[in-house]
Amino acid sequence: MLELYSDATPNGLKVSIALEEMELEYTTHQIYLGGMQSTPEFTDLNPNQKIPVLVDGDHVLTESGAILIYLAKKTGKFLPQDPKARSKTIEALMFQMGSLGPMFGQYLVFAAAWQNKFPDVTNRYFSEVSRIMGVLNTHLENQDYLAGDTYTIADMAVAPWIRLCTIHPACLDLPLEQNANLKAWWDRVSVRPATQRGFANPAPFPPEKQFEGFVKAVVGLGDIHPK
Repeated sequence: MLELYSDATPNGLKVSIALEEMELEYTTHQIYLGGMQSTPEFTDLNPNQKIPVLVDGDHVLTESGAILIYLAKKTGKFLPQDPKARSKTIEALMFQMGSLGPMFGQYLVFAAAWQNKFPDVTNRYFSEVSRIMGVLNTHLENQDYLAGDTYTIADMAVAPWIRLCTIHPACLDLPLEQNANLKAWWDRVSVRPATQRGFANPAPFPPEKQFEGFVKAVVGLGDIHPK
């Protein structure tokens, strides 16, 4: 039985989506990011004190992108065998890991956790996330999915971030509707039953608690990390 240590964040939910899409049995251990990641038990699993963590028997794996690749290779699903298609999938996954995720995360830190205390910084990240969404929109011209015509782990990785444009108050002004290809992609992937189950596991804590955990975990703002 696979064990997933996670929370209802984009980086956590991408692994839940993969587990559901690959029809794997797993148990979820929800980690409250307001402090549970600092416990000795969790730190033994991941010294970086970040979710998600996947435990497969005696194999412990961290970093969401690495987990997605591991699961795809383990099951032979959602990572094409053709070398060119495979490289395009990994390329799109790395774009999420290196561009969309970090910039989106920084936008949320300044727009939400810091409550737009530094508007110039907030606007810088809003503009960069908007630009990246435009890149994804161009990439999706004449293809249904991020790596071509097949749904892959790259789509699983991007979906929880784009979902924020539909549910998070700080993200509703991001240009999802203005990027028609990206919006059509979102409409396509978000209705997949397994993806919907992944979005729901784990369910978020009550909004106040979820936000409190986010603030506590922000380096330089919260009280978990030394200033």
